Amino acid sequence: MLLVRAVLLLLVLPSRGQDTTTREPGGLIPLPKGACPGWMAGIPGHPGHNGIPGRDGRDGTPGEKGEKGDSGLAGPKGDSGETGVTGVEGPRGFPGIPGRKGEPGESAYVYRSAFSVGLETRVTVPNVPIRFTKIFYNQQNHYDGSTGKFHCNIPGLYYFSYHITVYLKDVKVSLYKKDKAVLFTYDQYQDKNLDQASGSVLLYLEIGDQVWLQVYGDGENNGLYADNVNDSTFTGFLLYHDTNWSPLT
Repeated sequence: MLLVRAVLLLLVLPSRGQDTTTREPGGLIPLPKGACPGWMAGIPGHPGHNGIPGRDGRDGTPGEKGEKGDSGLAGPKGDSGETGVTGVEGPRGFPGIPGRKGEPGESAYVYRSAFSVGLETRVTVPNVPIRFTKIFYNQQNHYDGSTGKFHCNIPGLYYFSYHITVYLKDVKVSLYKKDKAVLFTYDQYQDKNLDQASGSVLLYLEIGDQVWLQVYGDGENNGLYADNVNDSTFTGFLLYHDTNWSPLT
């Protein structure tokens, strides 16, 4: 074995005095730098393996701004925020335009007109106003006991009623307004018995109108009666006045 190695070594080493440069046509090719004396070029080796990837390069220069894209879909409604602080009160505004005139209202003043009277005597004359001289109420003095007539001083709607005690004769009475009968009542007397006749009506009166009771026909229909325990009465009062009227007009 040692002998074989020695032979190979002699083959590799150049012979003494042998030129260590390779000749090529046109000149000498120098040996590679650092080559040992007696160097001999070998067969090219196989390509090496790929190296590991290098490091990332630096960021490039920013490009030009692109076109605006389409609007995206609306997102869900967010939660309500907290109430803000109340701001400072603003300046007072200008007066508004006056509104339309309202309807006339009820007067604050209460107009009164009323009376209630009774018969004091059995003596009544047919076809003339009956004079009720027993005064129950006549504070405004709109009823005249000397004539038996009510005089309207406040225009409006009035209520009138009468209650007659009938005795000894039949009774026919009528309620007049301005010389015209507007209500009639008849009651036939029953022998030895007291009877009653009554009537009531609503009338619109104007200032100056007069209202009264009157027996019509002959004296045989004049059975009105009154004493200390039986009355024949005549009553009237204003329900409401005409709102278009004023005592100043």
